[in-house]
Amino acid sequence: MASTNDLKNGLVLNLEGQLWTVVEFQHVKPGKGPAFVRTKLKNVLSGKTVDKTFNAGTKVETSNVDKRTMQYLYKDGDDYVFMDGKTYDQITVPAATVGDAADFMLENQEAIVATHEGSPLFVELPASVELTITYTEPGLQGDRSTGGTKPATLETGAQIQVPLFLETGTKVKVDTRDGSYLSRVS
Repeated sequence: MASTNDLKNGLVLNLEGQLWTVVEFQHVKPGKGPAFVRTKLKNVLSGKTVDKTFNAGTKVETSNVDKRTMQYLYKDGDDYVFMDGKTYDQITVPAATVGDAADFMLENQEAIVATHEGSPLFVELPASVELTITYTEPGLQGDRSTGGTKPATLETGAQIQVPLFLETGTKVKVDTRDGSYLSRVS
């Protein structure tokens, strides 16, 4: 348990059986009436954001969420196996928990795995990753300056839109948050 006076960004609260991360908080002391704390909370599992106001000094239940950098080893059926590089402990994460991150994960790549009481909550990748294009249609002569895009398949199997001048075998930097092409890697 913690007081609302102890809130800080990144703290995980257990409200009505759900885990919420404090994104923003502001202590407000109006001229009239009691002080209160205005917060913006993000649901750890769904990513939904809500605004919630607490009276100052109210007790809130906190939860311990363990975020560790782990190495993605391999896919086992519908599950993904990660290993802690320090302890060599392995954890199996269901595909539903990994979500869209699976489109940009290669074996032996590092990712942050968040767990609560031993059960995995989510997998967080770096903001961008470098992947090789395994297939894309060849660009036509004269397509260099039009600024159009074409579909490309990455080595993970994910499909993204890339500029027309890129060819199969080119290494590209991809934004893991929205799957957009960032740049070519030389």
